Amino acid sequence: MTADQHAELEWKDGAIPVSQRFDDPYFSLENGLEETRHVFLSGNGLPARFRPGFHIAELGFGTGLNMLAALIAWRASGTPGPLRFTSFEAFPMRADEIARALDAFAEARAVAGPFLAAWEAGQTRIDTGDLLAEIVIGDARETLPRWTGCADAWFLDGFSPAKNPELWGPELMAQVASHTVPGGTAASYTAAGFVRRGLEEAGFVVTRHPGFGRKRHMTTARMPA
Repeated sequence: MTADQHAELEWKDGAIPVSQRFDDPYFSLENGLEETRHVFLSGNGLPARFRPGFHIAELGFGTGLNMLAALIAWRASGTPGPLRFTSFEAFPMRADEIARALDAFAEARAVAGPFLAAWEAGQTRIDTGDLLAEIVIGDARETLPRWTGCADAWFLDGFSPAKNPELWGPELMAQVASHTVPGGTAASYTAAGFVRRGLEEAGFVVTRHPGFGRKRHMTTARMPA
């Protein structure tokens, strides 16, 4: 992995990573873990929909906070077997940067050790026993079409559509749809009109919901069964 493939960060208040490339923070300036639970877990009907073999896919891995929140919920649900998680990330953070960011969330940091050790060792396919994760490095517009998997739920968590429109375009939303099982879902913190329209054009039934904190609205989407 070359240097220009890595995240370029500055730190707000010494704790919140902000992308210099996209001028956007990696998580809510209020409570990132609670935002993840509101948007991505509740927005996808989780943990109620968990079942053995459940597969989450994600656009924008970032700090791994969404994956760890899902893992915490998976463990609490008692669902047998590992949670499957695939994330697409163009500019990955280094292990020490992720660890520093996760220090803001003691609950997530407490379960992050095995992942961080594997990530530090250069692994992008990670098996911790109850988690089977793959972080696909590269531009999702190129890597997602080559992916052979299908997700039960999508976390659409790229940087702001206003600052990173490439990760929200209609072609990529169509790829998300084509890699979603019948009855599968997607959720995002954004309610941008062009994102909702792209999801609808791709075949999702799209709904707007109250957002987290100061964000008025968020988006959920369901693929007809």
